[in-house]
Amino acid sequence: MTETSMHTELREIMADEKLSRDERVSRLETLRREARDRQRAASEADMIPDDGLNDDLHEIELALQRLGVETVSREDGGAATL
Repeated sequence: MTETSMHTELREIMADEKLSRDERVSRLETLRREARDRQRAASEADMIPDDGLNDDLHEIELALQRLGVETVSREDGGAATL
């Protein structure tokens, strides 16, 4: 399995000892929002293929969970979900 730029960025965030837990969470939440936005754009139009978007989001959520963050959001339920 080749490492994607998202995997590289996740690994760097989690390994950076200069970052506090809150800074890591903040950066991961930003990546999560960006991944959700790309996923939403891909589902609304044929703008971009999936190309691992679901995998990226899953990996980000796993990293957040390792930091003790609950990853269920209001976007995760209901008819307006992806």
